[in-house]
Amino acid sequence: MNIEIRTDKNIQNSERLISYISTELSNEFQRLSEKITHISVHLSDENGAKKADDDLRCLIEARPAGLKTVVVSHRAGNIDAAVHGAIDRLKRGLEHVFEKKDHARGKPLEFVEDEA
Repeated sequence: MNIEIRTDKNIQNSERLISYISTELSNEFQRLSEKITHISVHLSDENGAKKADDDLRCLIEARPAGLKTVVVSHRAGNIDAAVHGAIDRLKRGLEHVFEKKDHARGKPLEFVEDEA
């Protein structure tokens, strides 16, 4: 699974940020790493120098092998919340895509309960 992280001109990209986001994605999608070929993360500050409550946006594109790209986004007041919100949405989106694919092949749908 290849992970790519990009920021707009209003967010400073750093090795620390890249490492943090890559680790979060790897931890969350480790069990799906063979099914996902590429994840692209785009961080942006929607209002630039102007401050607003939810002006930081994290958009994540995931490319499951042999399936359509799943794109999600989340807006929040800080990068951490934006990233985690987008990861949660991506998790639900990918689960839906994989369940739909398995159901189309005649496999019964299995719902996995959160361990938390």
